[in-house]
Amino acid sequence: MPTMRYVLLQQQSQLTFVEMPASHAYQLSALNLRLRKEIDKLTADEVPSLPLAVAECDAVELHSDTVSIVSGLDYINKLEAEFAAVKEKSYPLISLLTEIRALQAQLEQWYEEFEEEQL
Repeated sequence: MPTMRYVLLQQQSQLTFVEMPASHAYQLSALNLRLRKEIDKLTADEVPSLPLAVAECDAVELHSDTVSIVSGLDYINKLEAEFAAVKEKSYPLISLLTEIRALQAQLEQWYEEFEEEQL
């Protein structure tokens, strides 16, 4: 079983743990910080709201139904879809999408290799 890490995201009072391969957890945290830094520069009407990456940890034991764990690939796929739907005219959104898609491709490859190892 691969080593996983969890990135804790907070959006208002909602907490979500994103399960990531340990080798990629920091990348999600760094991407989140970069997107949060740049999101205010977007001028489109419909800009996704971003949670804040508040922590990383090695293990999670949930004691509440209000907190969830989501797959890193599911989270990054949703993030990519939200940013791809932004109709930006002024800010070069493509650079943000490129960063999202780079992590998305790395995660897809990681999961593909993991599945092959399981066979």
